[in-house]
Amino acid sequence: MKHILKKAAASIAAVAMLGTVITGSIPKDVIVAAPDEYHDDWLHVNENAEIVDMYGNPVWLTGCNWFGYNVTTQCFDGVWSRNMHEMLNEMADHGFNFLRVPMSTQILLQWKNHDPDPYMVKINEWKNPELTVEGVEGGTPKYSFDIWNMAVEWCRENGIKIMMDIHCATTASNGHQMPLWYDSNYSTDDWLEALSWFAEYYKDDDTILAIDLKNEPHGKNDGQGMAIWDGSTAENNWKYAAERGAAACLEQNPNLLIMVEGIEVYPKFENGKDWNSPAVDYAHYDDPSAQAFHGAWWGGNFRGVRDYPIDLGEHQDQLVYSPHDYGPLVWEQEWFKKDFTTQTLLDDYWYDTWAFLVEEKISPLFMGEWGGFYDDEHDPTGDNRKWMKLLRDYMIEKRIHHTFWCFNENSGDTGGLLINDFQDWDIPKYEFVKEALWQTKDGLFIGLDHKIPLGQNGTGITVADYYSGNTQPPSQPDEKPETTTVPPVTTTEEKVSATPTVTTVTETTAPVDDIMYGDANCDGKVTIADSTAILQSIGNPDKYGLSESGTANADVDGKAGITATDALTIQKYDAKLVSKLPLTE
Repeated sequence: MKHILKKAAASIAAVAMLGTVITGSIPKDVIVAAPDEYHDDWLHVNENAEIVDMYGNPVWLTGCNWFGYNVTTQCFDGVWSRNMHEMLNEMADHGFNFLRVPMSTQILLQWKNHDPDPYMVKINEWKNPELTVEGVEGGTPKYSFDIWNMAVEWCRENGIKIMMDIHCATTASNGHQMPLWYDSNYSTDDWLEALSWFAEYYKDDDTILAIDLKNEPHGKNDGQGMAIWDGSTAENNWKYAAERGAAACLEQNPNLLIMVEGIEVYPKFENGKDWNSPAVDYAHYDDPSAQAFHGAWWGGNFRGVRDYPIDLGEHQDQLVYSPHDYGPLVWEQEWFKKDFTTQTLLDDYWYDTWAFLVEEKISPLFMGEWGGFYDDEHDPTGDNRKWMKLLRDYMIEKRIHHTFWCFNENSGDTGGLLINDFQDWDIPKYEFVKEALWQTKDGLFIGLDHKIPLGQNGTGITVADYYSGNTQPPSQPDEKPETTTVPPVTTTEEKVSATPTVTTVTETTAPVDDIMYGDANCDGKVTIADSTAILQSIGNPDKYGLSESGTANADVDGKAGITATDALTIQKYDAKLVSKLPLTE
């Protein structure tokens, strides 16, 4: 991986410019937060079609969707009833490590241009006093961008990572029904401008790990707009547009994961059938020979990748394909009109439409939307729950990343994880989804941050904890991945003390007079980089073993041997919690 050394350096030296704006109706300029020395969480795709961290460790993005910024709420839905910070805490405590946030081109350009909110920001000012200009109950709602940046901050403190999704061009509750990434109000150029601005604004903040370029490109040849996928430069060619959108993002931040969704229909290219064939053929299920197109859920059709794969050039290792999939309660698709099983779903729809990408290790898959009602009232036959279980178990088996649709309870054809005006969790539905969340065998939820554990209630850990502890999630084999090395940060003293003592490459120490305690990497200073060097040497002594002088310098905890406690001691020294090294002479 060409990124590993670069990212190792970034974990020590990079500065996170955590963007917020001045409180008020319209932001005037940007306030830059303090440097973030743990700015090391960017993700990439390896040669095995896995999403990995900077050390090459496979990770699993398992989250949910929370909409509102794509509609006239100008904020997350439900904040009209409950405290936003509290809900984000609960999301993390329930094990969701990734949040997909639908937005619009319109709201991003509004923020970029410092335009006022065109709609009233829908928050409950009594339950969210921190979201008011005055900071008091019943105050005036802040500007929507101020509120958004507070959400980013609260996700960061919870170890939640974020993906921004361009859900529609124009802000509207039915905006997702428009088939393309442009409409009569906002052009392709506007979309590219919005993507570029967002990527640039958060380029130094690894809370924002990914961008979903456009939600559910779709359409049939019916005059309403149709996304195609081929080698042309046609304006409605999604492949061409996606490559341009990715370039706009990656030019600003080459570390972003770029999620590319599919389209709706793909021609069969037989007997003269092509993109110009009439859309009515799509409906001829009773006569397969009359069908001109392979149909799919909106955004779910990746058949075009076979002949026209997305090309991101030098940034190809940032590409992830992202289908959506739903059950019979959303639409009674042809593949549900039988006693369907995992195999029939693969044969009739999944494999040739999107599953081949992960089965053939062409790309990791990120199931950006899946979900549905999970109760007898809405699903009396149980078919929707049957489909949900089959898809969930297949995603666990194939390590497909996903964000459940959705956290909101007000999704009309699926319901959500919350009920009772966003007050309570739908326990049966959550328990069902919980099995597909990244967690250890002991049920600890695994976050994607190397320093900040997931959540506030002690049920979550960092990705560094996970690999340092040599545990495995329930769905995975007992063996550790061969590519695993130890990330640089351990966040709790209990976990550090449990780390076994490991000798570095050599037990020969430098003369005492030459020792500079704490300087494990022998660069003449004592910093977090030395803690990183120690943990790397413990995890892979053959590759990252310390030099003779480094070994002597690293033994700072007053006990013989180099352990993770030495790394923790150096972290405390760097944070001025320890006044001198070593702890004992």
